[in-house]
Amino acid sequence: MKCREGCGACCIAPSISSSIPGMPDGKPAGERCIHLSVVNLCGLFGKPERPAVCSAFMADVEVCGSDRDEAIRILGWLEQMTAA
Repeated sequence: MKCREGCGACCIAPSISSSIPGMPDGKPAGERCIHLSVVNLCGLFGKPERPAVCSAFMADVEVCGSDRDEAIRILGWLEQMTAA
């Protein structure tokens, strides 16, 4: 599956525990990454400072569903199920 341009669900729904430029403690689940543009594109895409966890994420129907709203729901549910 190709990433849906303008989705941004993976930059909102899950928590990120690693440091992000401008967000040294990462980000909590449900909070937009500060590098996510108003049209839901990653401002760090392709840059070396992009966190490894973000670069490693691969779009897949299992987590991205059929549209952005479904992706937010699935990723949010996965976040809740795996929270420590």
